[in-house]
Amino acid sequence: MIMKAFNEKELKQFDGSDPATPVYIAYKGKVYDVTGNPLFMDGMHFEHYSGEDLTDFLGDAPHGEEVFEELAVVGEFKK
Repeated sequence: MIMKAFNEKELKQFDGSDPATPVYIAYKGKVYDVTGNPLFMDGMHFEHYSGEDLTDFLGDAPHGEEVFEELAVVGEFKK
């Protein structure tokens, strides 16, 4: 299966500002769907925005990478 490749500009379109559009985040080169996830209400997860690469912020989180196991991968992220 060929996955869609997202750059920063494309990923930003999935920031939760349009209710008709899915909500995505990127982490370690993968794009995850967080649409409907209660931890990303209104496109925000605490001080982090959806539609962005959150790779550099996991070190500050009270959880590890295991949280991504429950999310659907919808593409690849290329800076």
